[in-house]
Amino acid sequence: ALYGMGYTPDYVVYHELVMTSKEYMQCVTAVEPQWLAELGPMFFSIKQAAYSQLEKRRKEKEEERRMEEEYEEDMRHREEEERVNREYLVEEPSKTEGIQPKKPVIVELGAQGRESSTRMRRRFG
Repeated sequence: ALYGMGYTPDYVVYHELVMTSKEYMQCVTAVEPQWLAELGPMFFSIKQAAYSQLEKRRKEKEEERRMEEEYEEDMRHREEEERVNREYLVEEPSKTEGIQPKKPVIVELGAQGRESSTRMRRRFG
């Protein structure tokens, strides 16, 4: 009985289809798609790497868990950087006092490094 498997298989083979108000399959078994391609190559072929629905769910859950761990680690890292930056600014304001930003330097360069009327601004500092 497929009902007690806990998941819906991707492929099944059945012997009889009973039509009432619903459709029922009798004598049903779950099969792997590789079996169909191996035993009936004139009817079936595998176009992509096939694996069971259960394996697919396991891989999706594992990927989701891995992504959540990476996200949490990234958030912890960002919080730590913010905490360190706040402590640095609070504890040592004297290191940045009195420092003036440098003014932009105007450099005139043309083709092949020669001076010309073209002006480019470069910032240093």
